Amino acid sequence: MNSGRTIGIAGAGSIGCFVGGMLAAGSRRVALLARPRVIGEIEANGLRLTSFEGSDQTVAASRFALSENPSIFGDAGVVLVTVKSADTADMADVIARNAPPDVVVVSLQNGIGNTAVLRSRLPGRRVLGGMVPFNVVAAGEGRFHRATSGDIVVERDDAHTADQLSVPGLKMRPTDNIDGVQWGKLLVNLNNALNALADLPLRRQLAQRPWRRLFADQMAEGLAAIRAEGIRPVSPTPIPAPWMPPLLRLPDAIFEALLGRTMKIDPEARSSMWEDLQRGRRTEIDYLQGVITEIAERRGLDVPVSRRVVELIRRAELEARGSPGLTPEQIRATD
Repeated sequence: MNSGRTIGIAGAGSIGCFVGGMLAAGSRRVALLARPRVIGEIEANGLRLTSFEGSDQTVAASRFALSENPSIFGDAGVVLVTVKSADTADMADVIARNAPPDVVVVSLQNGIGNTAVLRSRLPGRRVLGGMVPFNVVAAGEGRFHRATSGDIVVERDDAHTADQLSVPGLKMRPTDNIDGVQWGKLLVNLNNALNALADLPLRRQLAQRPWRRLFADQMAEGLAAIRAEGIRPVSPTPIPAPWMPPLLRLPDAIFEALLGRTMKIDPEARSSMWEDLQRGRRTEIDYLQGVITEIAERRGLDVPVSRRVVELIRRAELEARGSPGLTPEQIRATD
C-alpha cells in the first residue's frame, strides 16, 4: 500500500467516521463518502472522536476530502467498505467506476458474505475481509463515540495491509482465518437485535440474567447452525465461542466479574440495530439472525428464538416507532 495515497471510506456512518477519523488523526489522507447530514456535521464541528477509555480529540474538517460524490476515490490506494450489508453490491459498483484498478478493498462490515459479494463485482481487484469488534455510537454534532473494546481484524495479505493501516489508537491485526473470525463475530452480534428490542444500554441489558439467558439461547441456536455447516467460529473475545452460552447463564455477580476481565463496555453503549430502529432505518436482521434461520431451514434445525427475533424486528421496522422496549418474557412469547 502506498502510504501517500488516499484511504477511502465507502459509507461514512458511525464505524466509517470513527475509523476514518482515527486514520486522519494518524496523519493518513482520508476521503469520506458520506450523506449530506454527516458532511454538514463534520464541516460545522470537525470530526470529534471520543472513547469509553476517556480519549477525546477533534479532527478538523479540512483534514478530509468530504463528498457525496464517489469521484473522491480517484486516487485511493485502499477503500474501506463500511456500508450495511444490503448495500454492498451497489457500493462495489461505485468503487468499480471510481477507484483505481490497483485499489485494495477491505470489508469492515457486519454479517457473512460481504467479501464474496465485493469479489464477484470487483474482478481483478484485491478484496480482503475484515471484522470490527467494537461498537460506535453517533452522538450528533460530528461526534462519534467508541463504546466497547477490541482490535480490528483484517485478512492477511502479502502487502501487510493490516499493519499498514494501523495507527495509534486504532490497531488492525492480520488473520489467516477471516471466515472463522467473521462467523465468531456473527454469534456475538446476535445480541444486536435483543438490545434493539430491549431499549436498554448494553451493559444494563447484559447485567440481567433473563436477558443473558435469552442471548445464550440465541447463541446455542447459532452454534448448532454453524456446526451443521462445518464451520469453526473464532471468538472476538478471549472466551471460546462454545463456552459462551453456559457462561452467559451464570449468576449476575459471577458473570459481571468475568465480563469485566474480557471486554470493556461504556455504560451508555447500545447496538447499531437499536440506532437503526430509532432512526427508522432498515436493520441488518437478515444478515444476522436471518443467516441462522436460513441455515436451519436447509438443515432441518429448530431455531425458535431466532425466528421469533426476526419476526419482532421486522414488525418494529414496519411500525417505525423505534425500539418497542420488550422484556425477555415478551420476546419468548408467541402471539
